[in-house]
Amino acid sequence: MVSWKGIYFAVALFLGSFFGSIFMLGPFLPLMFISPAWYRRITDCVVATWLTLPVALLEMVFGAKVVVTGDGFVPGERSVIIMNHRTRMDWMFLWNCLLRYSYLRLEKICLKSSLKSIPGFGWAMQVAAFIFIQRKWEDDKSHFEKMLDYFCDINEPLQLLIFPEGTDLTESTKARSNDFAEKNGLRKYEYVLHPRTTGFTFVVECLREGNNLDAIHDITVAYPQNIPQTEKHLLNGNFPKEIHFHVQRYPIETVPTSKEELQLWCQKRWEEKEERLRHFYEGGKCFDKTRQSVIPPCKSELRVFAVKCISLLYWTVFPLGMFALLYLYRFARWYFVAMVVFFVVQQKIFGGLELIELACHQYFKKQQKFIDTKMKNN
Repeated sequence: MVSWKGIYFAVALFLGSFFGSIFMLGPFLPLMFISPAWYRRITDCVVATWLTLPVALLEMVFGAKVVVTGDGFVPGERSVIIMNHRTRMDWMFLWNCLLRYSYLRLEKICLKSSLKSIPGFGWAMQVAAFIFIQRKWEDDKSHFEKMLDYFCDINEPLQLLIFPEGTDLTESTKARSNDFAEKNGLRKYEYVLHPRTTGFTFVVECLREGNNLDAIHDITVAYPQNIPQTEKHLLNGNFPKEIHFHVQRYPIETVPTSKEELQLWCQKRWEEKEERLRHFYEGGKCFDKTRQSVIPPCKSELRVFAVKCISLLYWTVFPLGMFALLYLYRFARWYFVAMVVFFVVQQKIFGGLELIELACHQYFKKQQKFIDTKMKNN
């Protein structure tokens, strides 16, 4: 049964992302044709303002409690974040953790490519240069390499979230994981799925070679009371009452360099996750009795509270202001229509704004290489 809470959550997020893409991100789109690096930095900051909205709604409106234990984050460092995929919404709930321990503008997410077609949400994700994948390594490898090389070229300090399990934990996915384990002589898991290590090792190797990786953050997420498995659960008002994150930070110097050892390293982390989650769900429903991280958050709870209040206020007033703008001014209506058409058409022709941005960077890179070669010859 759809609840008013679920409808409010969905409508608030949609209107914010829809009008934000058009009126906040749209004016900066021409900048990618002048300086992709500056375009990336500015739009990352703009998108980060919207990422605070789900955090504010979950905690201030729906009463979700967030508990972070373990190592925490070193603010601003470049990392790969690996996390178990308990629900389809884990990537969004992680923003509650990152708001306190890192900077939301640094985060990039690997998501299935179908999400980029969603009006508002998908448009903003394209502008944010999230990495969209087909879940077929033959198709994804080249795109991964180009995007990661781009981030390294512009010295973009990113925190890239990937889910090595590839999908969320359900009875059917667990059965497939256990079949895989049985065929390969591996242990069957109850609380996680066996990770697919190919993409993980490739990402780590690329960022390492590009000197754009300081650490790997291994995050275990758990929901002690209710588990909102899908978007439908949120629409029905089944918001998580508590979200627990356990963070383990591994400096990149301590992580193996060979591909085979890195695969084993990732598999070992998942063995540990299984035991950690077993103790969590069969024990006291917490990762650490202190319920605190070793490294304190980089933002005080007072500052986090202020950010959430400002976010709620702004993203409530902003859509109303845009409705008024469209009602009062013809030029606003023409601009609105033009931007909607642009977002739809560019994806059908070019495949997405992140690909246009990438093409712009590659063009400027070739031009600079040509100039450097010419100057060297002279």
